[in-house]
Amino acid sequence: MPEQWLSVEEIASHLGVSKDTVYAWINKKKMPAHRIGRLWKFKITEVDHWVRSGGAADLGGKREQQK
Repeated sequence: MPEQWLSVEEIASHLGVSKDTVYAWINKKKMPAHRIGRLWKFKITEVDHWVRSGGAADLGGKREQQK
């Protein structure tokens, strides 16, 4: 069975973060996401690999400042 595409809400729930965090990670940390029209969609295996490889890590011990 092919892997299902997840929405922003679903991937945020899977990771235990807010939708705003997901959008920030897409823009600032190159979170693997695919734009389909106006929607962002995710493959859970790609996102899990990205997290395990340190993609979501807060480097430098400082919080990123929002602009």
